[in-house]
Amino acid sequence: MIRARQLSKWFGQVMALNSVDVEVGPGVTGLLGPNGAGKTTFLRLLTGQLRPSQGSITIDEQPVWGNAPLMARVGFCPDEDAFYDDLTGLEFVTTLARLSGLDRGAAGRCAREAIERVDMSAAAGRRIRGYSRGMRQRIKFAQALVHDPDVLVFDEPLTGTDPVGRRALRDLIAGLAAEGKTVLVSSHVLHEVESLTASIVLIYRGRVVASGDVREIRDLMDEHPHRIRVRCDRPRELAAALTELEGVVGVELSRAPPGLVVHSERPAALFDRLPGLLLGAGIRLDELASEDDSLEAVFRYLVGRRA
Repeated sequence: MIRARQLSKWFGQVMALNSVDVEVGPGVTGLLGPNGAGKTTFLRLLTGQLRPSQGSITIDEQPVWGNAPLMARVGFCPDEDAFYDDLTGLEFVTTLARLSGLDRGAAGRCAREAIERVDMSAAAGRRIRGYSRGMRQRIKFAQALVHDPDVLVFDEPLTGTDPVGRRALRDLIAGLAAEGKTVLVSSHVLHEVESLTASIVLIYRGRVVASGDVREIRDLMDEHPHRIRVRCDRPRELAAALTELEGVVGVELSRAPPGLVVHSERPAALFDRLPGLLLGAGIRLDELASEDDSLEAVFRYLVGRRA
């Protein structure tokens, strides 16, 4: 169990985390937030790279800071690359295994097993400087797994991977959770995390603004009118028709670009009805987009709701 209590971290006058309370248990949990929200600071506190300015962060009730034996139970795959490029993939993962406390024989054996698990055995003897972005990401996965940790922390783990690689890494993360491990996945892409888990923690401007099942978070969003942008050839005629639909609470006309913004309490119903309405009136649709579909919009709403 990962537990943070009133966890704060500041750098001079900059408050990176502010009184964070969160618990993460076995299985996969997504840590979501836009860039600059405080995700990386939280992960560095969790992996013992930073000392809390205030509050505490523990794993199984043991404090993280300065606890080397506890860190041997944690695997970390950072977002940034920090390789020794002249080493081969096998040499790199073996070195990290030795640093995690394994003896020479066990380190080599476990490194080969970890590299095989991320499907990198064919490239294990190549120097890392010749790896593609996706290969570098997978070898980072291998070094996080090599010492068989109980807790795994992945920062933007799918960055730079192709669709096949993404699927393989998602399956690997799911397999780790099935083994009973605690897996924390940080990302700023909502649908990416939703493909891994329904359990999420939302962090924004250094604060946890919501946590729980992603469907519950989406239900919170559905409590306020969604903004849907429509661009078409006859916006005034469409606006008049839309005001008659159930759940539409307002329509704004815009000049540049020509179109309208619809405020709807039932966006799914609106999307279902809109094609028939357009076809029936002979209106040409040029663009349809939800302004509230981004993670940034989710956080803006949740922060406003707490204020």
